Parts: sequence; C-alpha cells; structure tokens
Amino acid sequence: MIKSIAQFILALNSNEKKTQVAAGFSWGVLLALLPAGNVFWIALFLLSLFLKHNHGAKLLVTAILKLAMPLIYPFTDMIGWAILNAGELRPFFTTLYNMPFVPFTRFNNTLVAGGLAAGMVLWIPVFILMNTLIPLYRNSFLPKIANSKIVKAVKELPFISKIGDAVTALKEMRDANTGVM
Repeated sequence: MIKSIAQFILALNSNEKKTQVAAGFSWGVLLALLPAGNVFWIALFLLSLFLKHNHGAKLLVTAILKLAMPLIYPFTDMIGWAILNAGELRPFFTTLYNMPFVPFTRFNNTLVAGGLAAGMVLWIPVFILMNTLIPLYRNSFLPKIANSKIVKAVKELPFISKIGDAVTALKEMRDANTGVM
C-alpha cells in the first residue's frame, strides 16, 4: 500500500500525464462503487491492469471510497432497485438470469446494478474534473504546500517519512530506467 501511495504522490507531483492520473481516479471511483468479490468487480479490475493509467491513484481512491461506502450504499441500492425493476428491462434480465454463468455476476443484486450504473455514469465527469484540477494543483497549490510549516512537520512522522523514502526510491528507479540524470 505504501508503494501505491508513493506512486500516486510521484505521479501527482511529477510530469506524468494528467490524463493518466485522472483515469486512475475514475477507475478508483468505479471499482469503489461496485461491491468487491463479484465477477463484475474482478473483471473490471483485471481489465484495468491492462490499460494505461495511474494504478496508485486507482488503488488509493478505491481504498478511501470503500471506507465511505456504507454512507453511499443506500443511493446505489436505490439506483439498482430502479434499474432492476424497470418494466421494460424485466424480460432482458430474466433472459440473462437463465443463461449459464451470468448469475455469478450477481447483476440482479441492487448494490451491484446500482454501483455499476453509478460508476459508469460518474467515470467521465470524474475524469474531466480531475483532468482540470491536476494542473491547478501542480501550478498553484503544490509550491505553497511544499514550503509550509505543517508539511515540514508532517514529513518528520515515521509513516510519512517511509512514504517519502518510497517516493524517492521510485523516482530514482524511474530516472535510472529512462536515463534521466
């Protein structure tokens, strides 16, 4: 987990493409909204491993939002219930349920259906929002934050210093692999 946090911090504060960091945020939101352990979640997670985005951002956002999910589940449950009880879609869902293997996706669970729908709808707005906020953060807030007394004091904490060491090590490895001096 420390390595993921370090990768995210390095990407956010470096010249990594803002679109890759924003895509990592979007993937994190999608994966957080789906209940873990079903076939949809596993398939989306495996798919995300083959796509180019910041995996540190994805894992960090997923972990943080999973902590808030008990507050969000009532909304995804309502969305899922509305989708699964839409009269026009009942024959389609009945056909899906009678197919082999498809019931293992738990598509007929209101949390799965609502989380998948909400995640797919929020993917592009989160991407656009983060794509807009990352340059603002890099250009305006990062210089001010880096020189503040609070940040200097927090850097002295043992856990934070380990993350800082991991960020430094990752940066050195990346620079060595790309030939940057």
